[in-house]
Amino acid sequence: MKWIAVAGGVIVVFVVAMPLMIFVYGRMVNPGVEEGLRNDPSGARAQKVMIITLPSGRQIPVNFLREDGRVYAGADGWWWKELREGPHEVTVFVRGETLSGRARAITDQPVYTKDVFSRLRPTALPGFGTLVEILLDPDDPGGPLR
Repeated sequence: MKWIAVAGGVIVVFVVAMPLMIFVYGRMVNPGVEEGLRNDPSGARAQKVMIITLPSGRQIPVNFLREDGRVYAGADGWWWKELREGPHEVTVFVRGETLSGRARAITDQPVYTKDVFSRLRPTALPGFGTLVEILLDPDDPGGPLR
């Protein structure tokens, strides 16, 4: 009987508390991070965090890695699901520049994902998060990331 109560409590936390925390985080913390990135595009946070604008128009600050005309992001929440079966048109705000590209969530290439995450999140637990790959548009006036 004790274990049923514990299991019920865990379920309540995940069903009620987690969505509430995600909502609060998205409404209160993300705007502050976004403002900081826009106001100080060469600051310490901007070296690690970009803003991605998803096909739905939702904007999310995420950690990133840029390499060879691509930008990689690690997705911890559910936002990456908008990018399944991509590529999908997105824009990214990286270090003061807004660039366009085509993004896709990579869910079926574990070796590639592990390789990119080893550089994107070298201290994170293996297998944590979903990899998002953005191929920058070479015709974008901002040009590919350098």
